[in-house]
Amino acid sequence: MTSSPKPGDEPDSFLALCGHTHVFPGARLRVRGLPDPLAFAAAPGPLDLLLRFSDDVVTEAELRADGPAGPVLTVPAHTTGAGTHIAGHRWLVREFVPTGDEVELTIGARTSH
Repeated sequence: MTSSPKPGDEPDSFLALCGHTHVFPGARLRVRGLPDPLAFAAAPGPLDLLLRFSDDVVTEAELRADGPAGPVLTVPAHTTGAGTHIAGHRWLVREFVPTGDEVELTIGARTSH
């Protein structure tokens, strides 16, 4: 859950928008609210995310950038707005692109590590 940031503090979680009802290779997510999107895109770090899908389902997710395979997005199991169960997966993130005040993540292959 996000908390309200205190002046000078960063939020605990950042909103990430997905234009689909689930994550898959090639999907793009837009992370909002980062204090310095350009710096984050150049050197991604760990983030806790609130991932909102196109059907308004929201789940927590986490981005970790310190693993041997590179940046990985972990998305837990969730149910779409239409009732379809989506298993939890870990996804490689193949690209980070600053787009104004957001950073767009492009999802790569699933990974087990």
